[in-house]
Amino acid sequence: MITNNITKHEKNLAAIIHASTFSKYFIPFGNFIIPLVLWTANKNEHVYVDNNGKQALNFQISMLLYSILLGVITIPIFVGFLTDVFDFDLFGFNRLNQYNQLSFNFNRDVDGINLGSWLLPFGIAGLLHSTLIIINIVYTILATLKANKGQNFEYPFTIQFIK
Repeated sequence: MITNNITKHEKNLAAIIHASTFSKYFIPFGNFIIPLVLWTANKNEHVYVDNNGKQALNFQISMLLYSILLGVITIPIFVGFLTDVFDFDLFGFNRLNQYNQLSFNFNRDVDGINLGSWLLPFGIAGLLHSTLIIINIVYTILATLKANKGQNFEYPFTIQFIK
């Protein structure tokens, strides 16, 4: 849906807000700070910029939450598989494997390190984190392009923290 009464300045500002989320690759928490500053400075003047700023910030907060949840879920899996990788009894870590009843047999021992026991969880966690990164990049680019055309865009998988 294209709205005709949106000025070029508003379109550019909305696109910059979406594109500024890529600053996280250069500035820690830049994906929150820069869009937040741009949005709060212009939200009262331009309704279109207000809507796009909320969308961008909600999506970034949602992606952070999903990444944290994925990390919290994978930590016990890695701790459970560490006992199989190194097979040590230091501090009683060998008993942690009792909580992890997954059994994968790849039989790829290299110099006493069982590669098969950590290959699968690292691969799955890496794939899931990579999927989150790709979703973030693709939808941010789509939102930037749509905002520059004056079209409304709603990110998928977004929790509406800012309404």
